[in-house]
Parts: sequence; C-alpha cells; structure tokens
Amino acid sequence: MMSDTRADCRPVVFMLPGGMRLVCCPAVSPAEYFGVAVNAGSRDEQPGEYGLAHFVEHTIFKGTARRRPHHIINRMESVGGELNAFTSKEETYVYSAFPAGNLTRAMELVADLMQNSVFPAAELDKERSVVGEEIDACLDTPAERVYDDFEDMVFAGSQLSHNILGSADTLAGFSSEGCRRWIERNYTAGRMTAFYYGAVAPARVCRALERLFGDVRCGASPRRTAPAPVAVFGERRRVDSHQANTVVGARVGGIYSPDRHALALVVNILGGPGMNSRLNVALRERRGLVYSVEASLTRFTDCGLFTVYYGCDPADNDRCLELVRTQLRVIAERPLTPAALRAAKKQFLGQVQLSAVNVEQTVMNAARSVMFRGEVAPAEELVRRVEAVTADDVMRVAADLRPECCSWLTLG
Repeated sequence: MMSDTRADCRPVVFMLPGGMRLVCCPAVSPAEYFGVAVNAGSRDEQPGEYGLAHFVEHTIFKGTARRRPHHIINRMESVGGELNAFTSKEETYVYSAFPAGNLTRAMELVADLMQNSVFPAAELDKERSVVGEEIDACLDTPAERVYDDFEDMVFAGSQLSHNILGSADTLAGFSSEGCRRWIERNYTAGRMTAFYYGAVAPARVCRALERLFGDVRCGASPRRTAPAPVAVFGERRRVDSHQANTVVGARVGGIYSPDRHALALVVNILGGPGMNSRLNVALRERRGLVYSVEASLTRFTDCGLFTVYYGCDPADNDRCLELVRTQLRVIAERPLTPAALRAAKKQFLGQVQLSAVNVEQTVMNAARSVMFRGEVAPAEELVRRVEAVTADDVMRVAADLRPECCSWLTLG
C-alpha cells in the first residue's frame, strides 16, 4: 500500500506505567493501522495446550461482555476497515486497518477483545471445526507440512518443536475456561506492545492507550528455555504427491545475535527474492529443475532457523539436494570479491527500501523491535551495519551452513 508518509517522522516509543509499550509511526495516510502485539505464542503452551495460542487468536472475535460476534465484525467493516489477527511461535498480533479518522473506534474494539472476550462454548464449537479444516489442509499440503515436520525434528524435545495449529486431539480439549486462562496468563501489560501508524499525535494515542489498557496487570516475562542441540539428520518420507518437497536447514543465532546482519546478507545471496539468487540460478535458471527455490531466516529470542525450500519432480530430488549442498559449500569456502560483496549489499538494502511500501509489515516490524529491543533502530543504523559486513564475515557465518551442518527432510 502506497502512502504519503513523511520521511522525517521517526517512530516514537512510550512506556506506560503498567509496563505496556507503544510505538507510533507518524504518517499522513488515508489508511491507518492500530494493533497490539503480545509476547506469547505456541512456544509458551504447556503440554495439552498445543494449538491453544492460535485457537484463542481465532475465538477472541467470538464475543465479549458487551459485544456479540456480529457487532465485532461490523464495528470496523462498517467504515471500510478490517480486523485481523495471527499467531507465531513467540508472538500474537491483533490489529485493525481502517480509513483515517477511525482510530478511537479501532482502539476501543481491540482493547475490548483483548480484555473482555468471553469465549462462548457454542462459538468455540463452530470455530473448532474451522481450525480443524485448517489443520487438515496443512496435512494435505506437503509444501506446508514439510516445514512443520522439519521443525518438529530440528527442535526436537523443546517447545519450539510442535506446530502452531496443534492437532485434532488437543483441539477437542479446548474450553472457554482454558481460553480465558490463556488470556489471563499471557495477555499482560509487560508482554504487550501497541502499535499505531497514522497522523494522530503520539501523545494523544498514548493517553488513550492508558485509559483503555490501564487496568491490565503487569504479569511476568515468558519463561523460555533454549532448545538443546540435536544431531544432523536426513530423511525422505514417501507421501502421495506429484512433487518432492524438501527443506534443508540448520539452527543459527537468534534476534540478539551479533552476526544477524551478516547472516541476513548470506541468506539473501543464497535464496532471497531476487531471481539472481545463487540457488535460483543453479536450480531453475540453468537447469529448469524447480519452479521456485527460496532461502529464509526465522529468528526467535534465543535461537534461529535457516532453511532452504524447493519442490521438484521426485526423480530430480537427489540432484537438487546436491546442487543446494554445493551452493552452501561454495559460499562458505570461496570469499566474495569486493565487487560481488558491494553488489550483494546494494541489492539487499534496496530490497529493504522497497519493502517499506508494505505499511502493515513495517509497523508490525516496529512493534516487534520495541517488544524485544525496546527501540526501533533508525534506517541508517541498518545501512551502517550491513555496510560493515566483510567478506570474512560472510564466510564465517556461512561456515555454520555447510552441508555437514545442515539437516534435510523430503516429503514425496
């Protein structure tokens, strides 16, 4: 979404008395955003709760003490706005996009949902069927399932291993009381970061937030244990599919790693969105073996995960796997020339600039940064850190991605 954002207006961060944070991204735009990010996700579930964070995110819209489900739906949609939410392994987001001039409406609704949801049993039963279909769809889609199965293995024995959706068995056991307990335990002020993108003065937004969320208790920080190491593995599981879907990957540093910028650059060189990425050239452009191949980096608070995904004809899987391994070895053992390093940095930073037009993602990234770092680093800080990456840094972080360090899983 394009906007008339004033480039000179930097994010403004507030800390409320109860511990809740607010980041405002001042902008003059016809569309605005408000929401709350919660430092709680599927990783924070207890045995028997697997899938509960996601289920609560679904059912939080099913009624509050003062609103029935259709009131909740129509509150923002009646003015052309949207209400949405999603869950990850460490975070939950509840937010609204709306035409400028409707901030109060959005703030009051989000506050009501996050503090006063009642989770009616009849509504939970209906949503149980919806989430059950979502689980079945994932199981029937090897391109999605392979990621979940890979994470089950690479994070085996830890709370990061189980998938976000849960299973049919755990889903059947969720109750109104269990949903309310999840809210009480996790939707606390110390874990909440509100975010706003729009033209209303930040101080005014902060005052409204204090009024709406002032009674939320502070609560404790999440108790998370870093996953123990697991042995490198490689496995092919036969499934009924016309494609072989493969994930190759390794655990890496998390969001606080000093090597995060060098690693992001390496991942972009290998399999970023550009068609000139090394993996895309090797597997698709030169040989036509895959429709797409991509490398990605997922960062958690105490660890991270590097992955490469591709889908191919089952008969070509061994060849594709070997080509991926070759590229992982090359970037770890052959230093980039000065010209290649400059080009990689220019492309990466250009992509970051281009991504800024996605306002929704930009404001959520700001919230995540405030949640885990307490600030939003200025754009020039990212440029400085990326420009400081050397060819030796690239080889050093890429050494952890060599074939002998990476596990792989193929479905198909």
